[in-house]
Amino acid sequence: MSVGALTKKILHAALFYEIWDAMKVTFKHMFHRPITFQYPREQRTIPDGHRGALGLLRYADGRDRCVGCDLCEAACPSRCIKVISQEDPERPLQRFASEFYIDITKCVFCGYCVEACPVNALAMTKMYEFSTHDKRTLLFDKKRLYEVGARHLDDAKKYLYTHNQEKNSDESREYRYYFPQSVLKPTQSQPKHLS
Repeated sequence: MSVGALTKKILHAALFYEIWDAMKVTFKHMFHRPITFQYPREQRTIPDGHRGALGLLRYADGRDRCVGCDLCEAACPSRCIKVISQEDPERPLQRFASEFYIDITKCVFCGYCVEACPVNALAMTKMYEFSTHDKRTLLFDKKRLYEVGARHLDDAKKYLYTHNQEKNSDESREYRYYFPQSVLKPTQSQPKHLS
């Protein structure tokens, strides 16, 4: 080893050259604006396609959208959805979900249930805060799912529009899922495209 290289090595060791080199990076970042969110006080802007809590939706006239077809239950990879359906006594040939349960602790928020729903009764919302002391409160029943859907209706609609599940126009409402009619009496008006 040459004298110059040895002197340079001793000088670097005596002056703690590696520490000063690292401190340059620290000082360079010290005067930048912080990018950390102060979480409870500051809320992050969440995109419309975010997969948060599931919510059940109703039609504009207040009727339940869910027809109890159990397709969401069949599409769920984690088997966290349970639907119990019955035939509607007031409208023959039509079914409805008498009970609807989702276990959020098992849900992987994949969105398959929303894609499988033929009437867009399910939608994802931007609700993501589920902290609780009791795990049993994370078993959402039909009533709670409708509350989540009503409270986050705009977010749920934006999710459906973002994923091309539903269009925000009168023409798309015209081609909504059409239920078979009862032989005795019609239960709903016939859409324009079937007239």
